[in-house]
Amino acid sequence: MKNNRRDFLRLSGLGGLALMSGQALSSCSTTATLAPAIPGNRQQRFNMSGYAAPKLDTVRVGFIGLGMRGPGAVYRMSKIEGVEIVALCDLREESVRKVEERLEGSIHSPKTYFGREDSWKEMIDKEDLDLVYIATPWDLHTPQAVYAMENGSHAAVEVPAAKTIDECWELVETSERTRKHCMMLENCCYDFFELLTLSMAQQGYFGEIIHGEGAYIHDLLGLNFDKNGYQGMWRLKENRDRNGSLYNTHGLGPICQIMNVNRGDQLDYLTSLQSNDFMMADRARELASQDDFFDPYVSNSYRGNMNTTVIKTKNGRSMMIQHDVTSPRPYSRIHMVSGTKAFAQKWPTPAKIAKGHSWLSEEEMKEVEEKYTPEIVKKVGDLAKQIGGHGGMDFIMDWRLIDCLRNGLPLDQDVYDAALWSAVAPLSEISVANRAQSVDIPDFTNGAWKENAPVNLSLEGAGTTNVLMD
Repeated sequence: MKNNRRDFLRLSGLGGLALMSGQALSSCSTTATLAPAIPGNRQQRFNMSGYAAPKLDTVRVGFIGLGMRGPGAVYRMSKIEGVEIVALCDLREESVRKVEERLEGSIHSPKTYFGREDSWKEMIDKEDLDLVYIATPWDLHTPQAVYAMENGSHAAVEVPAAKTIDECWELVETSERTRKHCMMLENCCYDFFELLTLSMAQQGYFGEIIHGEGAYIHDLLGLNFDKNGYQGMWRLKENRDRNGSLYNTHGLGPICQIMNVNRGDQLDYLTSLQSNDFMMADRARELASQDDFFDPYVSNSYRGNMNTTVIKTKNGRSMMIQHDVTSPRPYSRIHMVSGTKAFAQKWPTPAKIAKGHSWLSEEEMKEVEEKYTPEIVKKVGDLAKQIGGHGGMDFIMDWRLIDCLRNGLPLDQDVYDAALWSAVAPLSEISVANRAQSVDIPDFTNGAWKENAPVNLSLEGAGTTNVLMD
């Protein structure tokens, strides 16, 4: 069984995709038949869903990656009671120094690590860390999360947690063996309307959930081609070298939680369709004609601009997830929930809820918000808006993580969520390479989804962690 799984992993990696799209698919006409079958479940070592790690009065945190996302995370964590910022790490010394200066005058005096590709390993080896917070380029997420768990720390890793199916399994197996949490920092699960609709779904407002939609539609064309943007142009390279729904979890995660995926339902299979690229290759050629720096980025292999992935669950529900980071259109994560009794959709704003053919009135919307707003928002929502982070959702996420660790409670997002939500990207690549053929989705819980309890939004036994305002 292990060999069968490894055979699949080999085929599902980028090498396998290259073979499938390069030599084998060239002989296909109207259909493709090479998408590999997903192997049977492997034995679960320990069920991390619902797992409560021992309480931590003080959570000692080390941060890896202080570029786009890391500095904001350090600032937010400095506002949470019971957090000790022990260490900061980045390849670039100037990035570390900037964050270090921002902490001057606070209770935090972190050690600093920088200058080498493996400085993060030195930090984990030397420091006594309860939590490693990872905000680095995607290909480092799994190696750093695994190393953290192997060395006795919980791991909180930015989106996506893994790039390949092999990495997804590695996260699961490491978390189960070490009994250390691995939480993917899917901040959009903590946005206000997403939390409201999750609470509504759990209390039966929508009836049976039939269908959900999510997206990451965000014009990043300029930023991805900005020499001063992502370190080493790493995100542009991802879009140049991979063709699929690469960054889908902002839309996928909240819908999965509403449908109790991994906790009463499970993703079954997907099909993924990609448009051609009408923008990125042209932009690369245009910039290269003016600046030799962009010569290596001239390529005809850029991912298509719009990806649409549709997913069927084991219980018969459906999802549609879109991904577009190039088109000049308004930002949207869609966040649409369709049930047997009601409907909700966030974008285009303002967010709306409907019963039947009519949208709720402003007064009715207020009544719904008063009744269904979860305790976590009532507890820290206003403070989160003041501290910031994408309107406050980042702070709610960080506060919730720390509060659960300090109170010895299960996390809202466990390693199975990290693996499953991340797996949609490489599986979509397989489907795209096979003319949108359906691809089975692995069950990282090994069947435990049938018994796992849904996400618990209550603050029972929790909510004791204070927010430290100036």
